[in-house]
Amino acid sequence: MAAAGYGYYRVIIFLCMFIGYSLYFFNRKMFSFAMPSVMEEIAMDKDDLGLITSSQTMAYAISKFISGVLSDQISARWLFSIGLFLVGLINVAFSWSSTVGMFSLLWFINGLGQGCGWPPCGKVLRKWFEPSQFGTWWSVLSCSMNLAGSLGPILVTVLLQYYDWRAIMSMSGFFCAAFSFVCLAFVKNEPKDVGLPSIEAATKKGSKKGNSESTLSEFLLSPFLWVLSLGYLVVFGVKTAATDWGQLFLMQEKGQTALMGSSYMSALEVGGFAGSLAAGLLSDRAVARKGLGTHGNPRHGLLLVMMAGMYVSMYLFRVTITPEIPKEAPLWFQAIHPASILTGVSEKEMWIVFLGAMFGFSSYGPIALFGVIASECAPSNFCGTSHAVVALMANVGAFFAGLPFSTIAKRYSWDMAFWVAEVIMAIATVCFFLVRNMRTKMGRITEKMD
Repeated sequence: MAAAGYGYYRVIIFLCMFIGYSLYFFNRKMFSFAMPSVMEEIAMDKDDLGLITSSQTMAYAISKFISGVLSDQISARWLFSIGLFLVGLINVAFSWSSTVGMFSLLWFINGLGQGCGWPPCGKVLRKWFEPSQFGTWWSVLSCSMNLAGSLGPILVTVLLQYYDWRAIMSMSGFFCAAFSFVCLAFVKNEPKDVGLPSIEAATKKGSKKGNSESTLSEFLLSPFLWVLSLGYLVVFGVKTAATDWGQLFLMQEKGQTALMGSSYMSALEVGGFAGSLAAGLLSDRAVARKGLGTHGNPRHGLLLVMMAGMYVSMYLFRVTITPEIPKEAPLWFQAIHPASILTGVSEKEMWIVFLGAMFGFSSYGPIALFGVIASECAPSNFCGTSHAVVALMANVGAFFAGLPFSTIAKRYSWDMAFWVAEVIMAIATVCFFLVRNMRTKMGRITEKMD
């Protein structure tokens, strides 16, 4: 009976969070999707557009950190639902506005609401799924962003043939706000809320208490928290640099067309979708086989392989693609290239797409793993705070991938900037290899864990 109860609630809760977070992401990117139509009606230059989008980004970084801490103190169900409701209302209000100042203010508030989305998801997943399933469901849930990001532009483009951007944004906002009540009704914080034993009590005795009674100071003084944070800073910063500037690098210094640049970016996202799923599935198998101990983490091996993959794909991207050569891809790639099937597509073009997919696979995987490891290695009363800390450091990495990275490119070249990113990635990978057996359980360990 208990197993059946877990299964029913897991399906309902996961579906609500998947649809809910897809709506979070769709409404986060709604202005970007509708931007051409907005600009046809309201005169705005690049600085105005940058002000509107940057206001949301800044608010999102702040709110995500605060929400991560709050998710350990208040109901994750309420936090997720309130954020979804706020985002919906703001999008409706945005559709009624017409000035850059009001757009920026509303999109800042949208960013504050957006930060309430992911931290409660991580908290609820940890409470409802065993450690050997946690990574898989975390990765599947994160694919809600890929789904909304890939289908969103197509959906908006189709709807713009029948409605104006204000009507579309208003409809999106109303639907988002309405679904928040569905989440409030069906999402449950933990099994105990519906009379089921907690996951910790239902699994191994050794993990019954573990390090769940730690104080905030004991948690914050855990070296592994800051090792994870620095690693996430590097990985997310390098990934952001590649996604933000990779297309320009291809076009300005590698002599590629705009179409080739966009193809590279599309391949990167497709590879990222696969990498995120693979990271969850494969690392969960490692956890099921070895279990979670106090030192080392079964997911660490896959994390190292994927970080090394980021370095290798960046190196090949920088070195093997040139304006003059190659008109052909490396010989080993030509041998596996299905030229007879992909008529009209050269080995060179397929090589660029392959490198994009390889980088996406290798970068989105670690991004999923850092979040999973930060949540599962933290004391149960600080798993939301743990993810908030490492996510904040990831946003610091994203900041460094902006102006500082572009400054290096401006003063020297894109090639030099990407070389710097490669070196940093290589150093981070080596450092993570050296600390692979360090104590990974954060905070106080009150019981010996097998």
